Amino acid sequence: MSPARDFERLERLLGYEFARQELLERALTHRSHANENRAGAGADNEKLEFLGDAVLDLVISHLLMERFPQLHEGELSMTRAETVSEQAVAEVAAALDLGEWLFLGRGEENSGGRKKASLLADACEAVIAAVYLDGGYQAAFGVVERLFVPRIETARSEAPPGFTDFKTRLQERAQALRRETPRYTVTHEYGPDHDKFFEVVVSVGGRIYARQGGKSKKEAEQRAAAAALFLLEGEIFEPQPKE
Repeated sequence: MSPARDFERLERLLGYEFARQELLERALTHRSHANENRAGAGADNEKLEFLGDAVLDLVISHLLMERFPQLHEGELSMTRAETVSEQAVAEVAAALDLGEWLFLGRGEENSGGRKKASLLADACEAVIAAVYLDGGYQAAFGVVERLFVPRIETARSEAPPGFTDFKTRLQERAQALRRETPRYTVTHEYGPDHDKFFEVVVSVGGRIYARQGGKSKKEAEQRAAAAALFLLEGEIFEPQPKE
């Protein structure tokens, strides 16, 4: 089935009407479709996805600081990581029925590409970039706020009081999903004793899931656990082969 080319319903869901609909069409074009149609470099959504990822991070950071002024930097970072994880963004895209509008090549179409978390998340970020290029930062801010504030509220409402213990959550999920215990390894230490910075990797079942840094081992481990948790749960949303 070919994706619909009338974007009116999608624009209503986004709360934004494009002046240049070619930007929206490009945001929805997977490289498999561009390759099959010999559209040439830049005709797919990969560069828009790159830009949209940065715009999304900026807007979510802004919203978090406004809504939760009492949180310290570590909590803000991990709430943002949860809000913009691939699974979370893919779920926002699915709520928009974004897969319906994707332009896919035959191979991706036949393999269920319209429901793949990675494709949905990339397309969602590309659409955010398209809004930014079409209408500027305030337009992109409005769209992200409309789509992601419920994700932010969910992320904070599910968190226990004080510092979110992602290590405990990761251990519980790794045991339930993989029957494995996460392992944390400090790979680097930088700076003088009074101003250290630690880099930590976390692995589950011998596979490295995340690498993060912090001003203490605890903070680095918590950040790594946060990133690993959402990758691990994303594999349940869309199974990935082991490396």
